[in-house]
Amino acid sequence: MGSTTIETGDGIIHTLTIVGQIEGHQEAAQGAKTTKYEHVLPLLTAVEESREVDGLLILLNTVGGDIEAGLAIAEMIAGMRKPTVSLVLGGGHSIGVPLAVAAQESFIVPSGAMTIHPVRLNGLVIGVSQTFHYFERIQDRICDFVTRNSRISRKDFVGLMLNTGEMAADVGSVVYGEEAVQVGLIDHLGGLGDALDCLHRRMRALQKK
Repeated sequence: MGSTTIETGDGIIHTLTIVGQIEGHQEAAQGAKTTKYEHVLPLLTAVEESREVDGLLILLNTVGGDIEAGLAIAEMIAGMRKPTVSLVLGGGHSIGVPLAVAAQESFIVPSGAMTIHPVRLNGLVIGVSQTFHYFERIQDRICDFVTRNSRISRKDFVGLMLNTGEMAADVGSVVYGEEAVQVGLIDHLGGLGDALDCLHRRMRALQKK
């Protein structure tokens, strides 16, 4: 798993990369790049408790993946007391959206993209009303998390999720760098230097308390 620790003048920064597919209870196809939630959860606990780490930088380039695993990682990040900053690089798609907004402040590069779409399940689906109710409840969990941890309204987020006029033969929206900031999904447009500057400010502010 891609992670590294950097010593700086303001303290020690741990960098975590979340890339490829978020792997949950089922293993991804052979050859697929994955981020395994069973590796990330204890790592986040260690970062939060370690006296040798002062801040966390999360680098995101993910295509999405397992909903439960992605939300579990996102909730862990959102619950951290240490300074956290996320940076969306190539993409923060699907369940990558909650992961991006989970940090205390979020950034996206100008060429970054985020895909927002309704819940999709693989395998056998029983065509009864209870199944669709289950889909709605999962989507509610995602909507609640995203709107709780960003500036976007529930109405706007659901509108992007259920958009039928943008993606060919699909439902949803793709928002790019500046647009993601304008709709309130991401806090800032910027690159690595901007994200690090923000993290340094938060680390210094915490040290003064």
